[in-house]
Amino acid sequence: MERALAIGELAKATDTKVETVRYYERIGLLPKPGRTSGNYRAYGGAELGRLSFIRRARDLGFPIEQIRALLDLSDDRSRDCATIDEIATAHLREVDRKIADLAALRRELSALVSSCAGGTVAKCRIIDALGPDTPAQRGIG
Repeated sequence: MERALAIGELAKATDTKVETVRYYERIGLLPKPGRTSGNYRAYGGAELGRLSFIRRARDLGFPIEQIRALLDLSDDRSRDCATIDEIATAHLREVDRKIADLAALRRELSALVSSCAGGTVAKCRIIDALGPDTPAQRGIG
């Protein structure tokens, strides 16, 4: 018979905060655990595996609703994995979009930093670029 894990042990084993474990229970990603005679939560291997799955999916950036869908699909091991592939592909497209956005942001910020020639704040190209378009819009002049 496997030894029951307390919530702190489960959290530590999966590098998850205790409050996050409770949150996952509240939103239904983790089932409500059994209780000890002292009314403490008692977790087993199934909960450890499920929380490890959730943590890994979160580390890969999957949103909660996609994780919920993946967990539901994984509960029936005989199912076709086409829906899982669709979820992962959609997430990959979103990651690629974010990478493209970050690359554009990096280029813009790099150009701003390169435009800095020193001097005073009054003539700072970075401050000018971050502010409104014209001195009149800034209330100057």
